[in-house]
Amino acid sequence: MSVVHRRPATVRCLTALTLGMLALTGCSTDDGPAAATASGTSAAPAPSPDGTAPSTAPTGTAPSGTAPTGTAPSGTKPIGTGARWAGTKQFVQIDDARTADGRTYLSVRPAQKKPHPQFEAWVIVPGEGPYTEVSMTEDAQVLLSVPLGDAKHPASYAQADFVGRLTARPSSDRALLGYDLSFDGEGRVTRVQSLYTP
Repeated sequence: MSVVHRRPATVRCLTALTLGMLALTGCSTDDGPAAATASGTSAAPAPSPDGTAPSTAPTGTAPSGTAPTGTAPSGTKPIGTGARWAGTKQFVQIDDARTADGRTYLSVRPAQKKPHPQFEAWVIVPGEGPYTEVSMTEDAQVLLSVPLGDAKHPASYAQADFVGRLTARPSSDRALLGYDLSFDGEGRVTRVQSLYTP
């Protein structure tokens, strides 16, 4: 009876695997800030925009005493709102809209949409959690369908018309409406389209 020993082959495989893993994890040639950030350490703190002392808060958190992105201390405007959706398209509910300082602001939260089982329309599944205020660009396109618009098919409206039509509806009606939003790279809304709901 012959016995084949496979131990040397197994040792060679494990050695090769270990060396390969070491090469992937420890042999980076880029020693810049991007490499430091990618490996979990933060780069040198940058001065804040107002020229005061640099922030040392870890990436993704707000310094103590300030509001995290998308929220605001009570009584103030939200800071950095919508940044988490920068460059994306989102389906949302809009609870409120307002115009201030020549810009339109929307109070939004993610939701879901499903095709209506009997009609060529949509059923809105409300989201949960707080609303986040996002701003619209000055040239943002607004397309409205029934019930906010005048027809089943989307038509273009001015931002002021949109704000007026939305705020004229009771909040219970607003919860039944859904919108497709497009965001630019800074998290501002560039396009609003309401979905047709019977």
